[in-house]
Amino acid sequence: MSRRLTHTLGSLGQEILLVVVILALFAFVGVYNPRFLSENNLTSIFVGNAYIAVAAIGMSLVIISGNIDVSIGALIGVLAVISGLLVTNGYPIWVAWLAPLVVGAAINAVVGCLIAYARVPSIIATLAMLSILSGGLITFTGGQWISGLPAGYQLAQFRLFNVPSPVWFMIGMTILAGFLMRYTTFGRSVYAVGSNPEAARATGISYKATVVKVFAIHGAIGGVAAVLFATQLQVIQSTVPVGLELVIITASVVGGVSILGGVGTVFGSTLAAILFAAIGSSLIFLNVSAYWLRAVQGILILATVLADMARRRRTG
Repeated sequence: MSRRLTHTLGSLGQEILLVVVILALFAFVGVYNPRFLSENNLTSIFVGNAYIAVAAIGMSLVIISGNIDVSIGALIGVLAVISGLLVTNGYPIWVAWLAPLVVGAAINAVVGCLIAYARVPSIIATLAMLSILSGGLITFTGGQWISGLPAGYQLAQFRLFNVPSPVWFMIGMTILAGFLMRYTTFGRSVYAVGSNPEAARATGISYKATVVKVFAIHGAIGGVAAVLFATQLQVIQSTVPVGLELVIITASVVGGVSILGGVGTVFGSTLAAILFAAIGSSLIFLNVSAYWLRAVQGILILATVLADMARRRRTG
């Protein structure tokens, strides 16, 4: 059995395991407290965290390429504020929705260039961007929240066939990104670069161009996540959501994306984001402190990384 086939089966097994765990969690907590399965709570689980699942799609691409981005939480915070400021200063709603995608792609394209051309390690480049974005956001807004959002701006509150729009975005973008990674030349290039950059160069794949494209796409997807985040409520907070980048990275890794690069799918990251949302909600209904969610996330990411390393040693 080839190494790539082994890793593919491993990712598929991770996704199946996540589905089983999610269903088991819903069944167990639903029996203990039937209110857990109420329409309002299920809507909260899927809608309130859909922007995290969307952001984890872009993060998965970055990690598969052999890199990491610790600035995504700050980027989402900044792009959400940009969107809110545009719409409250008289710009058309569609501009406020589109601008975060363009700005996010541009910012992360710069980060990609630093990594690909200046050879700055991704952890350093994105850590620097985290500081720039976080500091700039607080300095510019003074921590004041944005209110007075016009009617029709709350995209996350729209419904199609009585299904909230964030769920449609989460499903649609997962399918689109899955197709991109599995059936296009670009997707195969991302896997090749993340698996073995030197071998990828030998086959004619441009490492630099691929990394820049991955980060630009990741930035645009972060823009979508920012719009969903900004339009959930009637106000937009002008601070970076605490620990958001850790949740997004954890969703990707627990979803089966190897932290070492070259392996994984976006479907697993979406499932992991749903699992984390379900765990957080279940703790409330089980009368357990919500602080345990961080501990569970840490245990899951450690177990996933250890399992991935063991799998790599077996196929090495």
